[in-house]
Amino acid sequence: MTRDSSASSLIIGGAASSPRAPLPTLPPLALYIHIPWCVRKCPYCDFNSHTASPVLPEQEYVDALLADLDQDLHAIYGRELTSIFFGGGTPSLFSAEALGRLLEGVEQRIPFADDIEITLEANPGTFEQEKFVAYRKLGINRLSIGIQSFQQAKLEALGRIHNGDEAVRAAGMARQAGFDNFNLDLMHGLPDQSLDDALSDLRQAIELKPTHISWYQLTLEPNTVFWNQPPVLPEDDTLWDIQEAGQALLAEYGYAQYEVSAYAQAGRPARHNLNYWSFGDFIGIGAGAHGKLSHPDGRIVRTWKTRLPKDYLNPAKSFQAGEKSLTNEEMPFEFLMNALRLTAGVESRLYPERTGLSLESLAEGRAAAEQSGLLQVEPSRLAATERGQLFLNDLLQQFLN
Repeated sequence: MTRDSSASSLIIGGAASSPRAPLPTLPPLALYIHIPWCVRKCPYCDFNSHTASPVLPEQEYVDALLADLDQDLHAIYGRELTSIFFGGGTPSLFSAEALGRLLEGVEQRIPFADDIEITLEANPGTFEQEKFVAYRKLGINRLSIGIQSFQQAKLEALGRIHNGDEAVRAAGMARQAGFDNFNLDLMHGLPDQSLDDALSDLRQAIELKPTHISWYQLTLEPNTVFWNQPPVLPEDDTLWDIQEAGQALLAEYGYAQYEVSAYAQAGRPARHNLNYWSFGDFIGIGAGAHGKLSHPDGRIVRTWKTRLPKDYLNPAKSFQAGEKSLTNEEMPFEFLMNALRLTAGVESRLYPERTGLSLESLAEGRAAAEQSGLLQVEPSRLAATERGQLFLNDLLQQFLN
């Protein structure tokens, strides 16, 4: 699942006077498919998810997704899909039959790259594990399993409906089903969590030998139960100790950090997420999905879809809730807030290739960020220093008037 940000009120230093050139080539194209239902809404979750009814409207929702995609096809320009990501919600609540019909319909409309990555978010519950073999037969070749913790007290505090044993079994069943590429989603900074608790979770995850681990700190987000009824979270010193020790442990076992909260074995970063961070294009279909599409004339347009499932399924309502063309003033921030999340950053040439603006439009902010020690002094790359990664918001501020 992605969190798009808008920088509509931000004026980026030096960018206003820079003409935008037509894009020499269009970036890779991905597809995000949002399935908005969960068995139960977690108290920390601020994503567009809704408690499922006993019978899900699978047939109607797949029909709506394909109709939604049809309306975006005019902006595809004959490109192929390099990745697909089923996010939610809990996409694995849908049957293999429904997802199979959906994938078949997508491929009839947009060709798939030979090495396409297709990821499905799944929960560890036994009911969903039974579907893993069927999902693999559909061509889904990567799972992202929402573990969060292996410890029962922590799972209960987070409102999760699985237990630690189910979490362990899920990884084994994914491998048995033929998934040689899967991610485990794990959180730290949990209510009353100690350093030992956090490292125990990480060690258990590493023992299961996933190819990828998403390890991120619990934050309290507006419009969640935890925001209105905050739990007791670890002190800042404990959080810092957890972060340092956890990163060292992951590195020791061959999980290289390539993004703020993403760690992967060699050659196994999530290609779909890399496309986001390198300012690639993605279509977003489904309730509340966001998209970003580049056009040959240099326009870059962000879109967002109708949020509530009942409205998304209503034939009288439009799938698309809004769209916005990014201005020259917004472009540097939009690009950098993605690219600088990558620990290695991106090659400098990617900025003009993906935005149509010259590198000179970044010169003033770049010099200030380098002088402050937040941006690496490396002409061929745009990359944060270790300090810049810790203070990413401060780094991005250097590119504001």
